Amino acid sequence: MKSHYKDFFSLNGRTAVVTGAVGILGQGFCRGLAEFGAQVAVVDLDQDRCSKFAAELQQDYGVSAIGICCDVANPSSVGGMVAQVVSRFGAIHVLHNNAASKSSDLDAFFASTEEYSLAEWRKIMSVNVDGMFLVAQAVGKQMQKQGTGGSIIQTASIYGIVSSDKRIYEGSFYLGRQISNPAVYSTSKAAVVGLTRYLAANWGDSGIRVNALVPAGVESGQNDTFKSRYSARVPLGRMAKADEMVGALVYLASDASSYVTGHCLVVDGGLSAW
Repeated sequence: MKSHYKDFFSLNGRTAVVTGAVGILGQGFCRGLAEFGAQVAVVDLDQDRCSKFAAELQQDYGVSAIGICCDVANPSSVGGMVAQVVSRFGAIHVLHNNAASKSSDLDAFFASTEEYSLAEWRKIMSVNVDGMFLVAQAVGKQMQKQGTGGSIIQTASIYGIVSSDKRIYEGSFYLGRQISNPAVYSTSKAAVVGLTRYLAANWGDSGIRVNALVPAGVESGQNDTFKSRYSARVPLGRMAKADEMVGALVYLASDASSYVTGHCLVVDGGLSAW
């Protein structure tokens, strides 16, 4: 009997919610899900950008899409978002829990560990950890109510499983300013890994799979010093391109990964191999 393995990757008839959907990686994630047939809820803080991008998805891929403004750190906002998706599409089959914050106050965000303020720490954690939990909680509850299982993918980071090397940040600039990797970012992304494994173990009996997508450094405007120093730490010898994360997401969202849960799919060019 001839097999049809490519059908395992089909998302036809499924609804996917993507938070952080209009960010650097989020738009590619939404496009990938739509290209494989999913209806997409484009969720982020800017309603106008969400609505415009949802319209692009509908035009480019012929799928239904909706833009929804949501503050993932606000329980009532999250609850309203889930209700809006269900009202429009009837069910949620895939969640890409992707929203994260790096703060609008870059001086506070990139402060040294010794001088880091508790207020800034809590602000980042409210999105990267609290928001991750609140969205997973609300969507997981909806998936249990539906009784058909589902796939939840949570965006962690390579810096949630290994430490950053501070030497690569010497003379490194992004968007015109000196950058570093603050402790709050690594800590928040490590928490995503822990939450992912907990939810996978506890929701498996409901047919809900929970996995983490773990990207490494994606090229997005860093200066040549950073790119060369970072690339020297990577066996493949370069930073990632944003599109190189999309295939991993589609795999985890689809039936191609039907027996995969509690897993961290690391897309790092081999950085964590040595």
